[in-house]
Amino acid sequence: MHEYSIVGALIEQVDATARSRGAIAVRRVCVRLGELSGVDRDLLATAYEVFRERTVCADAALSIEPVSARWECSRCGCELRRHGALRCGVCGSAARLAQGDEILLTRIEMEVE
Repeated sequence: MHEYSIVGALIEQVDATARSRGAIAVRRVCVRLGELSGVDRDLLATAYEVFRERTVCADAALSIEPVSARWECSRCGCELRRHGALRCGVCGSAARLAQGDEILLTRIEMEVE
């Protein structure tokens, strides 16, 4: 399960950010998780619960914002229908994934001195 390594990297990033800002506590960690990221939301949450003990995130809740996949034309930018052809109906160009494959740390709520 690569969710454990993702959580390890997430906690390291939160720790570095908290230290650089002089935080005395982290209260919430917010993540955007794309449906095509290859990461299982429930496994990510479970891994976070296991690994946050004795870290800067020990008392921090994890908020996971799901992000739906969205495709658009690589040439003209038209949004393409979900589950449709991956080719633009207007200009015929190939589609590109505009969102939905990300795993992003979006916000850290912390207390600073």
